[in-house]
Amino acid sequence: MRATQFRRGREFVFAIDHGEDFFTTLEKLYAEHEIRSGYIPTFVGGFRRARLVGTCGAMDNPEAPLWDSVEVQTLEALGGGTLAWDTEHDQLAPHIHVSVGLKEASADGRTSHLLAAEVQFIAELIVVEIAGPALTRPRLASLYDVPLLTFDEQG
Repeated sequence: MRATQFRRGREFVFAIDHGEDFFTTLEKLYAEHEIRSGYIPTFVGGFRRARLVGTCGAMDNPEAPLWDSVEVQTLEALGGGTLAWDTEHDQLAPHIHVSVGLKEASADGRTSHLLAAEVQFIAELIVVEIAGPALTRPRLASLYDVPLLTFDEQG
């Protein structure tokens, strides 16, 4: 386990509008406001389509991360996550999870890592900047190259 205290920075209410790409628009917010670390305590909204980590078959190794994805459509979504900086590629490295209900399947649910999404109607987010320490997300080669959250630990 690793832990540290952090200092809250600015806080934003953010609406992603109908037809916009969730991650592209989130990256624009970060660039416009020069945010490099933060978190989304919660968001709600609708997605026309989304790509989630998942498979319809058996997993070769349940101990290894799953890199496969499934696409789902016409969803209501609730999610949250952390927003760190990928220093290797000098870009935002969000880690967002969602629980979504499939509207056409009696709101049947899916919960997973969000890889891509197109907003339907609106997505409403609260974004909290972390002023320090900086959050980064380097890949750990010894753990299947998974990008892990890192920060300076304070004693």
